[in-house]
Amino acid sequence: MSSQRVLRALASATDTKRIVIGRDVLQAAGEVFAETVGGAGTAVVVADETTWRLAGPAVAASLRAHGVDLADPLVFPSRPPVYAGYENVSRVRERLRSTGAAACSIGSGTISDLTKLASGELARPYVHVCTAASMDGYAAFGAAITKDGFKITRTCPAPAGIVADLDVMATAPGRMLANGYADLIEKYPGGADWIVADALGIEAIDPEAWNLVQGPLDEAMSRPQALAAGDPDAFEALVVEIMLSGLAIQAHQSSRPGSGAGHNFSHQWEMEGYGLDWPLPLSHGAKVGLGAIAIAAVYDAVIDADFSAVDPDAVVEGWPTPEQNEARVRALQDIPAIADAAVAQSDGKYIPRGQVREHVLAIQRVWPGLRARLREQVPTAARTRDMLRAAGAVHHPAQVGISLDKLRRTYYQAQTIRSRYTVLDVLFATGLLHSVVDSLFEPGGFWAEEAVPDGGIAP
Repeated sequence: MSSQRVLRALASATDTKRIVIGRDVLQAAGEVFAETVGGAGTAVVVADETTWRLAGPAVAASLRAHGVDLADPLVFPSRPPVYAGYENVSRVRERLRSTGAAACSIGSGTISDLTKLASGELARPYVHVCTAASMDGYAAFGAAITKDGFKITRTCPAPAGIVADLDVMATAPGRMLANGYADLIEKYPGGADWIVADALGIEAIDPEAWNLVQGPLDEAMSRPQALAAGDPDAFEALVVEIMLSGLAIQAHQSSRPGSGAGHNFSHQWEMEGYGLDWPLPLSHGAKVGLGAIAIAAVYDAVIDADFSAVDPDAVVEGWPTPEQNEARVRALQDIPAIADAAVAQSDGKYIPRGQVREHVLAIQRVWPGLRARLREQVPTAARTRDMLRAAGAVHHPAQVGISLDKLRRTYYQAQTIRSRYTVLDVLFATGLLHSVVDSLFEPGGFWAEEAVPDGGIAP
């Protein structure tokens, strides 16, 4: 059974001691809590109204059966959906603090992240029960939380135990499954970004974390139509990849194994609040999937690029000072809080003028040797689009109301809002960022030629 890979991966986990994946395993929640958190303590079940109805009574009964006392549950409303903002982290934290309890959370991405950070701030282990295959963060180190208008992955331990009941997760709306698929598809260009950063001596690949994510990725992504049709084997492969991706992030103590420039598109739109006030808020996975297509299109354009034609001395001559770079970053943002945070992130990877020439020469040296590996790593933008479409996922920005002008601007914003080095930084360092992005929107370019699908789809 493919979930055996997860059991083997637990050996390198820093926080998570046990993961149960299977059918009809909600009753394992009490055993997992007692084993990983402590059977003589008190638990607060954290859920929203939907996930409480779906699994709350069964989880509570399992906890009681294993000697765990229960404080009153903390159940967020389902409408409007709870937001992953720090104010809700505070609500969870204060409930845990006032009861002296540890959490057993039930839900998908938002409930998971709220409980993760709240528990981390109290240095208390907790258990999470998954209700959808909608994202890859269940077993991950850190929680993606918005505070003061800026969303980043905030430091906190992963859950001590996880229960993933495949029957329960399969009842989630199909759009949530499509969003999980879209979250995972960005591992392809994200992995390419890590290959580039490693080759340039900026951030070395961690072979263990790499293999956890990239090893089974093709198996999880190869059957999008079967997944959308409810094939149980395809579904389990996706859930296993979701868990392995989180464990890789946990083991690496960074989101680098699971996140590249494509994720920055989602981060930018989330910080702007785009789609958050919709009756059904625009999901993280839908935005990441669009980011994956966007960055795959960049790789299509640059894998065979001749960087030897770049004049390093000309790049140095035109290189922005720190003050000019800050002005560039600020000009890309309309919201001051986002601009402030983006400046701090960009400062973290700013290359001093005296080092720019050598950096450009390094790109020219390594790129020819990377081409074959990058071509193997990244599906083309067209292939990425087709895979998302087959899974029932968002595959064109127009489906979620994002104009091509907004998308074009996001390429430049995505280069600045995180300190992580990606292919966008290669293009910025060589002075080619604008010309490559422009080419994608000009006649013959990927986005210029993409047909707009009829109608929107559920976000």
